[in-house]
This record gives sequence, C-alpha cells and structure tokens, in this order.
Amino acid sequence: MIEASVLVVDDEGQFVETLVKRLDKRGVRAKGVTSGAQALAALEGGGATRTDVVVLDVKMPGMDGLETLAALKEQHPLVEVIMLTGHATVESAIEGMKRGAYDYLMKPCDLDVLMEKVNAAALKKREHEAKILEARATLISLRRGD
Repeated sequence: MIEASVLVVDDEGQFVETLVKRLDKRGVRAKGVTSGAQALAALEGGGATRTDVVVLDVKMPGMDGLETLAALKEQHPLVEVIMLTGHATVESAIEGMKRGAYDYLMKPCDLDVLMEKVNAAALKKREHEAKILEARATLISLRRGD
C-alpha cells in the first residue's frame, strides 16, 4: 500500500473533519478544506508536490467541484482527483471524469472503496512523476553527449 497524501475538499466541515480522521487512522496523510479556493491555495507553494490525491465534492457554493477541478488540473496536472457526488449530481461527476478526474464515488462512500481508489490514484501520480524524471535525466544525458 502506498503512503498517500490526500486533500479532502467539501463544504460540509463536519464531513471533512470526520473523513480526514478516518483517513489518518488508515495511514493516509490527510488534510481538509471547505472550498475550492482553499483547495487551490493549499496546493500552492509546493503543496501539489506533497499532495497525491484530492477528494473533491461536486456540489459546493461559490466555486463548485467542476470549476475547482478545471483550475486544479490547469495549475497542477499531475495531482489526481476523485470526485464525490450525491445522486442528483452523477452527471456532473461524469463530466468531471471527462475533464480529467481520476474517478468518482457516490456519497456516502465506503471507506475501503475510497482507500482503494486513493491508492490507485496516488500510484498513477507517482508513476507519472517517475516518467517525467526519467525523461529529464535522458534529456540531460543527451545534452552532455553521454
């Protein structure tokens, strides 16, 4: 199992607090925020390199989940996003997948299922990072004429 780092984004503060505690108990480094703007701020200044997965609610006041996803993917394309949705917003979650979300889950979600998706998404992010590092190393080597 990967030691993943997760940012939980949901406008329901109690839900965020509970999910962060449950993830922490499972060995996941988790923190939570209650808006899309707070999520983007949390990822600035190197936060994206320390965050593997964002668990993002679709329905939020102000900047909703799809707007947050678009901004997040534009600024931090390697961070994987798992959308959380209620019954009325499944279409929005599917739209999120089209826009680059890793997957989506229905609320309330089973913690074991969420853990599986978090681990798989974190692995995907780390594999992408490794490929980028490998490509950079190859480029440096070619420039040197090694």
